[in-house]
Formats: sequence, C-alpha cells, structure tokens
Amino acid sequence: MKGFYGWRMVIAGSALQFLQGGLMMQAFGAYVAVLTTERGWSKTALSGAAALQSVESALIGPALGWLVDRVGEHRLIQLGIVIFGLGLIAMGSVDTLAGFYGAVLLVALGSSLAGYFTINIALIHWFERQRARALSSAGLGLALGGLFVPVVAASITAFGWRATAIGSGVLAIAIGWPLARVFRGRPDALGMRIDGASAQTAAATDAPAPTHTDVTPGLTARQALRTGAFWLLSAGHGIALFAVTSVNVHAITHIKEGLGYSVAQASLVITLMTGAQIGGVLLGMAAGDRYDKRWICAACMLGHGFGLLMLTYANGSVMLAAFALLHGTAWGLRGPLMQAIRADYFGRRSIGMIMGLSSVVIAVGQVGGPLVAGAFADLTGDYRLGYTLLAVLALGGSFAFLLARPPALPGVPAAR
Repeated sequence: MKGFYGWRMVIAGSALQFLQGGLMMQAFGAYVAVLTTERGWSKTALSGAAALQSVESALIGPALGWLVDRVGEHRLIQLGIVIFGLGLIAMGSVDTLAGFYGAVLLVALGSSLAGYFTINIALIHWFERQRARALSSAGLGLALGGLFVPVVAASITAFGWRATAIGSGVLAIAIGWPLARVFRGRPDALGMRIDGASAQTAAATDAPAPTHTDVTPGLTARQALRTGAFWLLSAGHGIALFAVTSVNVHAITHIKEGLGYSVAQASLVITLMTGAQIGGVLLGMAAGDRYDKRWICAACMLGHGFGLLMLTYANGSVMLAAFALLHGTAWGLRGPLMQAIRADYFGRRSIGMIMGLSSVVIAVGQVGGPLVAGAFADLTGDYRLGYTLLAVLALGGSFAFLLARPPALPGVPAAR
C-alpha cells in the first residue's frame, strides 16, 4: 500500500464534514429565515430545534465516547451518515413544529455518529506528530461547507424548502456512504503505526499484524475529570460555541430583518465568513503543531467576540466584512484544535470517553447560543442585546484557555 492510509481517512472525513456543514449545519439559518415567514414559527421555537441538536449530543456524548472506544469509529460513521440523510428527508416531509423537532433530532443523531466527534477520534488514533494538521485538514471540509450555503439558499428560493431538504438527504446518503466506508479500525489493523511508521508485520508470510503497537500513556476519563484543564478546556469550548451556534442559526435572519438585506445577500456574507474560516483552517494546519495551542485558542476567542460586535452593530458592508473575517478565521483556526489539545493534554488512552464527557459541558454553549439570541430578538424586536451579551461572553472566554495548564501524563513530559 502506497502512502499512509490515515491521509485517505482525512480526505474522507473532510468530505463527510463538507456534506454535513453545507447541507445542514451552516445552512440551517437559511431554513430558519424561510420557515419564520412561511410557517409563522417564532425565532425562539426554531432556536429550540437547533438547541435540541445540542441536547441530544450532550445526552449521548458519554455513551458515544464509550462506544467509539469499544465498537470502533468506522462502524458508527457508516451508520451515522445514513441516519443523517434520512433525517433530512424526514425534515422535508413535516407539517408541524413537533414533526420538525423530530426530524432535526434524527439529523442530530446522524451528525453525532458520523460528524466531527467520531471522525476526529478516528484520526487521533492515526496521528500524533501531525495531529493538528490532520484534524485541521479534516475540518477544512466543514469550513468549505459554508460555500454551499448560497446553493442551498438558492434551491430553497427556486424549489422550496421541502424539496431542498429531501434532495439534500438523498445526496448525503449517495455520496456519504462510500466515504464512510473509507474509515477503518486502528492503524495496527492495516499493519501500520501512528503517523505512518511501518509496523513489523510479516505480510509476506501471512503472519498476523501486531496489536496495540500504538498505545501511549494517557489519563483515564476519571483521572481527566479530576484535572482543572478538563473543565477549563470544556468551558472555553462551550463559550466559543455560544458565538458559533448563534451565528449559524440567526445571522442570516439578523442581516435580513435587522439590517435590511435579502436572504441571498445575507448568504454572501456567510460565504465570506466561510472563506475566512477556510483561511483559519489552513493557518491551523501550518501553526497548530508548532505553537502553544492554548494561546492560539485564547486569541481566537477575541476574534469571536469582536466579530460578533461587528455583526451586531453593522451599519454597512465594511463592518459585515469585518465580522466575517474575524469570526470566520477564529472558528476555522480554533475548531480543529479543540480535539487536538485534548489529545495532547490527556493522551489517547480514553480519548473517546473524555471527549464524550466534555460534550456534556460544551452543550451548554451549543444550546445557549441560539436560545439567547432568539429569545432576546423575540423580546426586544432585534438581535442587538442578545448578540452583545454573547460577544462579551466570548471575549471573557479567552481566560479559560489561558488558565488551562496541561496536566502531566504518566511516563511522558507534560504537553505545552
């Protein structure tokens, strides 16, 4: 086999995240903008649908972490992409808010099984020296998914939200299933080691590949929970998601209703944000393995905070562009490092369970972001107060990363 198989998984993971980001995660705001008008559902109610995705992720996070450590990420990814597609198809067939919630939960389950959580855990077990580069490369697909938002918005305008959702579901399964099958078990299953070092297999003599050749010291989930780093990283990650999810759900509506632009024009702002996000991911690929990740993440929180302020008080295209550049770059740079820094701090020993437990904490941000922005918009008539509060929170969140000192792993030097 030529080349390290882990990079094939990186490409497949990037493509899977492109599908999920472009068809739903970053496009959800386009559905919100249309459904608010067509169905008369309030912004708070639609925010609740987005929040349910995060609640679902939090509830199954520890169980999912347990499963990936025992069943294998590749099996869950294959199941998840099918569920994700079926959820989109179901979403295009609903007539009630309750039905919409149910379809969104199905989509969320698929995203949990086949999304960044399981993809990143799979890659963590294949990469160490180039971990940040691998995770950033996979995260590039999620960033590129934002480029697809104008296509989804145009489809909703031309064919309606129902046909768009159903078509998206079919597309997700048709393209996603072959990609999901690229994922395999741990490197030793293919006679390889972490980062592509050749394992001493006797392929020529049909001898079995060695097992557990890539085990490194690390903390158990219980040990990780006893460290301040676990809680500070989770808090910082959760605070970042207050900003990210509120933008994903409400930015298009704010730009349309609060600033007077069309949905198509608002989607172009999201496209610019996505371009900046891609730049941030590329920057993470270059810098993530070379510099202290917690300082990088702290700087990104400043980008989220000031970017939200630009969006909130925008009085023209310049401030909207500033929002897109600041927030997008921060998201693209910080996002993939969230899992890389956990692997650096806690090792691979129980990384699935550790990430699953972290998801319970960060779900507060996933749930709170859309709800805070939507509730204040319903109460005050615009997004200014809600977005201002979230911007201040994001700025303060930089301290969580600065204070997150790495714990010492048994038998190895402390991470940076």
